[in-house]
Amino acid sequence: MSYSIPTKAREYRLPKFDGIQSLTLQEAPVPQPGAKEVLVKIHAVSLNYRDLLVASNNYPFALKSDLVPGSDASGTIVALGPGVKGWQVGERVTANFALDHIYGDSTPDVHKTVLGGLIDGVLTEYRVFPEHALVRAPSNLSHAEVATLACAGVTAYNALLGPRPVKAGETVLVLGTGGVSIFALQIAKVSGAEVIVTSASDEKLEQAKKLGAKHVINYKKTPDWEKEVLKLTNGRGVDHVIEVGGPGTFDKSIESVRVQGNIHIIGFLAGVTEVSNVPMKILQKGINVRGILVGPRSSFEDFVRLIEINDVKPAVDKVFPFEQATEAYEHLQAQKHFGKVVIQVAKD
Repeated sequence: MSYSIPTKAREYRLPKFDGIQSLTLQEAPVPQPGAKEVLVKIHAVSLNYRDLLVASNNYPFALKSDLVPGSDASGTIVALGPGVKGWQVGERVTANFALDHIYGDSTPDVHKTVLGGLIDGVLTEYRVFPEHALVRAPSNLSHAEVATLACAGVTAYNALLGPRPVKAGETVLVLGTGGVSIFALQIAKVSGAEVIVTSASDEKLEQAKKLGAKHVINYKKTPDWEKEVLKLTNGRGVDHVIEVGGPGTFDKSIESVRVQGNIHIIGFLAGVTEVSNVPMKILQKGINVRGILVGPRSSFEDFVRLIEINDVKPAVDKVFPFEQATEAYEHLQAQKHFGKVVIQVAKD
């Protein structure tokens, strides 16, 4: 199998980090794969909250100037560099969030290889990847669905099936209905756990029920939602909390979790509040608190197997054409989405 590869392609860059209006579509040469590299034609890219932080210069890590943003993509291998083994032209693939994070814990050097950070990301029609960074796409998913996995999916997998894995019969509290949260709901369900989901939208909570949430709580209508969680668990508290709100919700998460339960910290969507009393509360309940930094390629490969075996279908909220990437960012920023926002770069 061979592909006709153009000499020029389109890509988005952020010449300035002053908001999503700086996203600029431009033409660039199609890169050539070097030794042990592959050229991938990108079919779809999904957005994360991180992408909004990068565009607005609120990302807490260093960034490359004139950056191609984005970290999560799916595509097809169209060319192989010298010495590539184990990959064939025509295979559907995705890439790990940090290209050099193969297994085990992350390191400062590994973090330098995060896509859309200190190196260019994936919001482009063609990209070269080192062969060791690639992961075979699940056979049961479309390109748009595969593009949702690398950051949000692997993060949720690492949280619930990492060092302290969720067990059948346990209860998981999932805050919100964004990408990580919905993947956490799906992973918890196929693991045999019961799930409680919070949201400010009754419509989104109904969607969460359809995906298997046993209980849902509208935190706008029930501001003291931690008390409702305790009521639903007969005063015991949940075994796991997927904490995406950060300091703005962390105190309530502590109240919601059982003694020696687990809080997996992933984001800070609810903003920052006073947290000076938090360490004592953690100590009093013997809570295990873990910050989640996505995960290695080995976890991604395990996650792919889970998806295929259980036929898990990612929740794709809306797909935007490549020319409307700015509108896709705006849709994510409006927080009206359920699951993932995807940009279609090429037709499947």
